[in-house]
Amino acid sequence: MAKKPVKCYLVDVFTDSPFKGNPALVCVLDEEEERDSEWMKSIAREFNVPMTCFLARIDEPDTAVVNPRFHLRWFTPLALEVELCGHATLAAAHHLFANGLVRTETVEFSTLSGVLTARKLPDEAAADDNTFYVELDFPIIPISDMNCAGDDIPAAVAKCLNVAAASVVEISRTAKGDLFVVLPSADAVVAADPDMDEIKKLSGKGMILTGSAPSQSGFNFFSRVFWPKMGVPEDPVCGSAHCALAHYWNKKLGKCDLVAYAASARGGVLKLHVDEDKQRVLIRGKAIAVMEGLVLV
Repeated sequence: MAKKPVKCYLVDVFTDSPFKGNPALVCVLDEEEERDSEWMKSIAREFNVPMTCFLARIDEPDTAVVNPRFHLRWFTPLALEVELCGHATLAAAHHLFANGLVRTETVEFSTLSGVLTARKLPDEAAADDNTFYVELDFPIIPISDMNCAGDDIPAAVAKCLNVAAASVVEISRTAKGDLFVVLPSADAVVAADPDMDEIKKLSGKGMILTGSAPSQSGFNFFSRVFWPKMGVPEDPVCGSAHCALAHYWNKKLGKCDLVAYAASARGGVLKLHVDEDKQRVLIRGKAIAVMEGLVLV
């Protein structure tokens, strides 16, 4: 028997303009549908966007569960399943809210990182109700307090970014083991010319690059994120990286509320709130659907 076609939606995230922000493919599975991991990996390879996610409603027998809950899995273009993805989670939530598929203002996702929540929030500056924010409740990813050990690390990082070693202000690691590199300014972040082959040689999944935003820009910091080992040379707007970026800039600037600009070619804007007591980061952004279709196989 032929399998039922699967609905899929391409959503641009952390933007309200099409073809900006970070694209994610949202594949919606029926509650009873069982698609195995190999099929999911094939779809991720086929569409080759920064992240493909698979969404399936959970029937909750527990009456204590107030909000609708969904299974959510994320795969990179190399068909690698990841533990945490911000922009694809926001894409999935936006799809549910924008199409009236849930009646509540909050949804929950059962993931490899536990249960994550997303809230629909009004955009008070918008003229219509169809424009809204989605706010994700994610865990903080701490940054190491010490610079990376080893005299070769600064030189290797500078080589990866094609910048002078002296211009690298700080190098540390996230709790996930990724390199966290601070440059002296947003201009330096934008101007960096990364060599993906060199980045692949470094330990860890990839590199997070950041610098302070210009005054009067409306932003607190700029960032760029590189995951070539994962099949995403430059992640246009990486939501999960801001779990570490928010932690760093909260400590650096002494601010709980931050506005971030992802300085990739596509660009993207994130509003952040850091809750140190709960060790959580609220990540807020917009999204826009740009395509819908069916996977027939």
